[in-house]
Amino acid sequence: MTAFHRVESPRRAEDAIYDMTVPAGDGWMYDLLPGQVLRIVDVEGNQAADTLFYDADHPEDHYSAMATIAGQRNIYLTTGSVLRAESGKALLEIVADTCGRHDTLGGSCSAQSNTVRYAHEKLHMHNCRDTFMLQLAKRDGGFTKRDLAPNVNFFMNVPVTPDGGLTFADGVSGPGCYVEMRSLCRTIVLISNCPQLNNPCNAYNPTPIRLLIWDS
Repeated sequence: MTAFHRVESPRRAEDAIYDMTVPAGDGWMYDLLPGQVLRIVDVEGNQAADTLFYDADHPEDHYSAMATIAGQRNIYLTTGSVLRAESGKALLEIVADTCGRHDTLGGSCSAQSNTVRYAHEKLHMHNCRDTFMLQLAKRDGGFTKRDLAPNVNFFMNVPVTPDGGLTFADGVSGPGCYVEMRSLCRTIVLISNCPQLNNPCNAYNPTPIRLLIWDS
């Protein structure tokens, strides 16, 4: 199923309470309050922002691709999509999106997947799973590998083939495209700005993302 629902935001960058650029390969973790709006900007285009969410009051209740897909009956995310936790709780809603479609199935790159998809000598390369773990290790609360789950890949293009397989294709995003979501509860956001050099999701050239937050 495809979905392209591009909607621009009325919010101005100069009104944001938070503005940060995250280089390719770096991670970011932040607690959003109810009503706050997070914008992720694809600064140079075709970058992949691997993202996970947690209910801050019950961190074991993390983002669920299955619950999100079932709730909206679509495998892609766009304006109007509600991102749900394992319990079914609504964590965030996408309120603006100038890219138009985001992946829920491709997952994050890891040392192991790099060797399977590409070559054994890719084992040493930095990857999103390592970035996730590094960010979780900095956080109080006893997060472990068990707290990782299939993530959202904002701006990433992973078409489903007619026989049900996945392909990693050129991105559908462009410089300055963004996705904006409103937090519906206290939500922890965990991002790995993907360092992947082996597939065309970011044109073999990882680039920064920009993060902005507005109060409700």
